[in-house]
Amino acid sequence: MTFSDEPEFDILAGADDEPMDVVTSVGDLDRVVALLRAFIHDSGAIRSVAVVEREGEAAAIVDCERLKPIEVTAGGRTVALPHAIDLDVPEPDVPKVRQLPPFEVNAASGEIAAPMGGMEHYAEAVIGLSRRLGPRDVALATWHTNDATAPLTITARGNDPIVVALGEESYEMDPGWPPPAAGI
Repeated sequence: MTFSDEPEFDILAGADDEPMDVVTSVGDLDRVVALLRAFIHDSGAIRSVAVVEREGEAAAIVDCERLKPIEVTAGGRTVALPHAIDLDVPEPDVPKVRQLPPFEVNAASGEIAAPMGGMEHYAEAVIGLSRRLGPRDVALATWHTNDATAPLTITARGNDPIVVALGEESYEMDPGWPPPAAGI
């Protein structure tokens, strides 16, 4: 994996307080960065992550939080890109998704109260995100809920069952849920 270090902006501290280089490009992963960033802006998610399989290499992880530097780990190295950096990639094909109000959740019981079809809408959008990455790649998106300790996270990969998490509790959904929708 080759990162473009020119010009290098600064060094940030990563999650474990290790210095992290700030770069202007992550090569072929720039398209993934652009897709995740656009997905956050369109969906209202607070975070989107992709785990991208790479031939002959360990998987790369692209972690995009709302308005924070985007962290990319590949080839044993973690770097950051400024959130608003212009990337030389085509406009990303973002899955159709709309922002919904925060869902009301009860993390202890695993209950979610959402607008009718809201969970399915977000699940379909994350499935669409995963499909735009690749058949074995993982897409994850997180949204605020009414409980700050229990954000809603939806994870999708290929035809695997969707995983929904409320805070620390996760639930594997039945295979085939949600039913396929047109346009994803």
